[in-house]
Amino acid sequence: MPTDGRAAADAAGGDAGSGGSGAGAAGGGLTDGRLLTVAEVAEALRVSRMTVYRLVHSGELPAVRVGRSYRVPEGAASAFLAAARTAPPAAAEQRRADGA
Repeated sequence: MPTDGRAAADAAGGDAGSGGSGAGAAGGGLTDGRLLTVAEVAEALRVSRMTVYRLVHSGELPAVRVGRSYRVPEGAASAFLAAARTAPPAAAEQRRADGA
């Protein structure tokens, strides 16, 4: 999957909107998907950055360390969110089925 240069800019700690050099745009980049900052993951999950750091340090959310920063592969964040979904409790399902 070709990248649009944002992953390379994120990995280098630069701003995604700065354009970058585009070196990863052709012929397969460094990653299979975009790398998200901790702040971007926190915003997407609507939690604090500290919560994302705790998930990374506990190993629940895979991340790559780049210098002193962490980057989370977009696919890993999506997989974490999908795995975190819960089914409604059986009692609530039964009440809905009964029409209450």
